[in-house]
Amino acid sequence: MSPKLLKQTIIATAVIGGLTASYAYVGKPVVAPATANVAPNQVAASSSSPGVAMALPNFEAIVAQNGPAVANISVSGTRQIADRGLPEFDPNDPFQQFFRQFQPQMPPGGMPVQGMGSGFIVRDDGVVITNAHVVDGASDVTVKLTDKREFKAKVIGVDKPTDTAVLKIDAKDLPTVKLGDPGRIGVGEWVLAIGSPF
Repeated sequence: MSPKLLKQTIIATAVIGGLTASYAYVGKPVVAPATANVAPNQVAASSSSPGVAMALPNFEAIVAQNGPAVANISVSGTRQIADRGLPEFDPNDPFQQFFRQFQPQMPPGGMPVQGMGSGFIVRDDGVVITNAHVVDGASDVTVKLTDKREFKAKVIGVDKPTDTAVLKIDAKDLPTVKLGDPGRIGVGEWVLAIGSPF
């Protein structure tokens, strides 16, 4: 065994022995989880206020309150696909015929699209927010509610940079989610994603 490897082995053994002795002496782990001294339904606050605990959000209550306003979005239509084509070959080049057989044939009018996603009802008169990529290229959009009702939707607006789309269905007195103020959200806060993609 090389002297360097022997030295590393001795140091590692000493560290493990020290931790084991500390555990035996103190009777609890030397390295404890950060929440060891906090009640099970709480987590420690940020390091800027040590010793202060804050309660976890009640996820069950959040889902019960907002779940009915979650909608399933299903779409069908066509999407234009860029024709990348083949590299230019001399018509007499034998490789032209060889590579032509691998070129995908695009149907006229674009590629058929079918998909699903999720959305939230934000106004009780049928305004729904979803992702722009869900409705991209869709000619038919259907919104399915948690109570099993289905509505044909009209795409009112799309903002691709923020991947947001606004839909409208012909319905009234729908459950809604309340939009929050993004200026009051901080890094490290809890986030709950609720969806209905299937």
